[in-house]
Amino acid sequence: MASKMITSLVRIMFLGIFFVFLFYPDKFQVKFDYPGFPQSDSWYIRLAKLSFWLLLIIEVLRIFYYGIVKSKANKLISNIATIVVPIFVTLVFLEIIFMYIPQSHEGVLSKASQIWWEKYWKPVNSLGYHDKEVTQEPGKKHVLVVGDSFAAGHGLKNVDDRFSNILEAELGKDKYTVYNLGMSGADTRDEAKRLLEFPVKPDIIILEYFPNDVDKVGIEKGLSLSASETYADIKSPITTLVSRFYLPNFIYWQLPHTGFSTFENFVQKAYSDTTILNAHLRDLSKITNYKDSTGAKMYAVFVPFLSQMEKSAGYTKPVEDFLKSKGVTVVPLNDGINKIPVKERVVGKNDGHASAAVNKLIADRLLEAMKKD
Repeated sequence: MASKMITSLVRIMFLGIFFVFLFYPDKFQVKFDYPGFPQSDSWYIRLAKLSFWLLLIIEVLRIFYYGIVKSKANKLISNIATIVVPIFVTLVFLEIIFMYIPQSHEGVLSKASQIWWEKYWKPVNSLGYHDKEVTQEPGKKHVLVVGDSFAAGHGLKNVDDRFSNILEAELGKDKYTVYNLGMSGADTRDEAKRLLEFPVKPDIIILEYFPNDVDKVGIEKGLSLSASETYADIKSPITTLVSRFYLPNFIYWQLPHTGFSTFENFVQKAYSDTTILNAHLRDLSKITNYKDSTGAKMYAVFVPFLSQMEKSAGYTKPVEDFLKSKGVTVVPLNDGINKIPVKERVVGKNDGHASAAVNKLIADRLLEAMKKD
């Protein structure tokens, strides 16, 4: 029995090296890189972690069996081991379970959101967009949708629930092809660049606008967006547990963290500062100038803060007025979104992106506006 205990302890020592390499690769100056990194988790790395945990459980149970059960150890030690080992095994099994539970998150901050991204963020075409491949389709009208994560469909498990896909189906795929150029984190400047570089010239341009599209210009012009560092509200060694392991990470992100008010103040200042606003409108003019150069018809949908709708409309009204002055059709959404219960407007508890119901509304409103034209 002693020899079996020793062999198990030796194997646990080797597993310890495996543990540090898998969970603390930065300590070895190792960086895991794979398709979708860092937004996406890796199925292969999780498989390696699963193997580690299962091997560890086997060795722990082996030591418990030969060291406690078979050897009839001291009663106190036996009692402690009988309590500790089942708790440890239970926690490990919970960790394994949460390695496979996806949950979308606004900033792709949580491990559950990385699992979600790996599982649901498909397809991704050769240009990096969450969309079908670009092909030459003569005889069809081309609709280009530009925007940020709301346009890209962040949080939607089925890409067919996204407003651009719904719109293509309603317009008729035999007559129209809708390409989605949405990209998480994009601002107006990024969107203009993507639109101008896209290999297909548009007949119709649809701009999805969200109030944070002014962020980068605001920061560039001196506004500060104070945001606490991730996990700054917890202390070591809890930080390392929360940031590296799935179960504590999932629990952590179910709790409230940074409030909305700080971001709201930033947006309010950005839109009321004429220097920032004028710079932002110059970025928008790159899109409207491209519209004019191609002869495309252009529509804009303003997605509000889904729980602060009236404030959003007040902030972005100068942008709406500017686009209207450039011949852009601004498609109203707020009256329709108001009829959707607040909890049903977003994709989830930790993700404030537009739900399938809001996407359907956007598609229907766009189709209605296009029919009028």
